[in-house]
Amino acid sequence: MRSENTTFRGGPLDGRVLPVLVGATGHPPKWYEVPVPAADGGPATVHAYRRVPAGYSKRLGVQRGWAYEYAPEGRERRTPKWPWSKPS
Repeated sequence: MRSENTTFRGGPLDGRVLPVLVGATGHPPKWYEVPVPAADGGPATVHAYRRVPAGYSKRLGVQRGWAYEYAPEGRERRTPKWPWSKPS
């Protein structure tokens, strides 16, 4: 499997560059979750990072890879919107 060095912004991994496995399309996953075990043996705390564009080139405006940004609210859960579902 191929990996890509990806920068992390904010949170406990701020400023680190870690290798992240990329999928069949060549993109890293949209969300990256880091479980941190509790010191007292309790449940682990999960820190969530959202994938964002790392930047754009000056001349053509082409995207220059990906970065992960800390999401303190956690991973947003999405549900499919079926055409036959009632509005909420």
